[in-house]
Order: sequence, then structure tokens, then C-alpha cells
Amino acid sequence: MTNGDAIREPRRARLYVTRVDPWSVTKAAFMLALSIGIVLVVAVALLWWLLDVTGVFLTVSRTIDEVVGSATSGFDLLNYLEFSRVMGVAVIVASVEIVLISFLATLFALIYNLSVGITGGVEVVLSDEV
Repeated sequence: MTNGDAIREPRRARLYVTRVDPWSVTKAAFMLALSIGIVLVVAVALLWWLLDVTGVFLTVSRTIDEVVGSATSGFDLLNYLEFSRVMGVAVIVASVEIVLISFLATLFALIYNLSVGITGGVEVVLSDEV
């Protein structure tokens, strides 16, 4: 065997993550939370459309009217579950989710940076094997 044919052992390096930049974590968390928020709003819109097309809202509304009695009840399910109202709630929930995830990720990065002095950080092993 020639020197080039010899089997090479992969090189490994043990590194420790001793600091995480809070601004980088905030940006990454914001982008992730934004994508989750968009998926949430689209999923709610598709679910509402599916339930409307299949007639679930009408069936549930009729069942409530039969159980409670339409003359005595002033409750109209279709009024509460109209598309604009449901989407408004979904957008509000997505907005709160974006703010909370961004804030909490930044807070956790700061707490991690403070705790590294005690714990030593997270060990990462890097290797060049293919």
C-alpha cells in the first residue's frame, strides 16, 4: 500500500460553547417564530374552510338550536365563527407567539451565558469524517 491508500482516521475536535450571542439568538428565534405564525394562520384558514365546506358549522348550529331551543336562545354559532373573527383571533395568537418565542429565546441565551461559568458550557465534538 502506498501512503495515499492508507485508511485515515477522522480527526475529531472537542469544543465548548462558552458564549451565545443574544442578538443572533433573537434574530434566529424571530424568523423561526414568524414561520410558525404563518403556518398557524394558514392552517386555521384551511381548517375553517374545510369545516365550512363540509357543513360542520351548520350541523353544530342546528344541534345547539334543537337542544337549547331556538326561541329561548339568542346564541348564534355562525355569528361567532365567521371567517373574519376566527382569522382575527388566529393573527392575534400568532403575533403573541412571535413575541413570546423571541423574548424567551433571548432570555434563555442570557441565562445560558450567565450559567456557563458554573457549568463550563456545552461540549460539541466536531469530526471531518464523511
